[in-house]
Amino acid sequence: MKSPTDKTTNEMFFQLIALLLSIIIIHTIFVTVVRPNAESTIQRHAEMAAAGAEYEVPRSFFIVIKDLEQESCFILMFWALSIMGYKTRTAVREKAMLNLPLVSIAEGTRVLPDDAGQLARPLQSLPPTQRGYLLPRALQTALSRFEVTDSVQFAAEAVSNVCDTENDRLDSELSMVRYITWAIPSIGFIGTVRGIGAALGQAHEAMQGNIAGVTSSLGVAFNSTFIALLISMVVMFYMHQLQLIQERLVLDSQSYCENNLLRFLKAK
Repeated sequence: MKSPTDKTTNEMFFQLIALLLSIIIIHTIFVTVVRPNAESTIQRHAEMAAAGAEYEVPRSFFIVIKDLEQESCFILMFWALSIMGYKTRTAVREKAMLNLPLVSIAEGTRVLPDDAGQLARPLQSLPPTQRGYLLPRALQTALSRFEVTDSVQFAAEAVSNVCDTENDRLDSELSMVRYITWAIPSIGFIGTVRGIGAALGQAHEAMQGNIAGVTSSLGVAFNSTFIALLISMVVMFYMHQLQLIQERLVLDSQSYCENNLLRFLKAK
């Protein structure tokens, strides 16, 4: 069985790799696609304005997302989605254990403490990775507690404690995702402050009739907040879906233990 330290190390390594890949991929897309298209659109409108045409604020998806704040938000979004994808895959694999006959007890049979060791053998023969999943751990703990204490109540409490501990662990491991969902709109607000500050610095040009610099800076301010809030909504949606999957896993595992093991136990 993998120790909690090994699992934590593997997950931390995955998160670091996911962050590096997100930075490399998103920055490459921005450098090669987004910013060149945004600059060409801005240049075309600037040439039209210089030729005497009425100036219009350029409207383009590439212009909306071209700034550093938006790039940072996209990097954090894909990082968060990678972390949640990793956790979702683990939860789905654990949920598949609910369909396996980990303990086979015929209806009407009564399990005594002396039978606990025999029932635990299939659990002990599972691969190390699967033995570390919630359901096998809960079943193994219940059988061990029942064998030692000869008490159905203690076995039920053991299952409840394992599930409660697992629920707390899963919740605490989402702390990084929660931080990212907080950081994304914060970065958007930083872009807003930066854009408004730049616009105020160019107010004298607007007073002379040149509003291009002011409108461009205000575009940075509003676009960064707009994109950040949209991305935050997407990340929050998937985070709540992941929490729902994990909570159902814990509840279904506890129900499995009650229906397939605990109700058959009988103290001497």
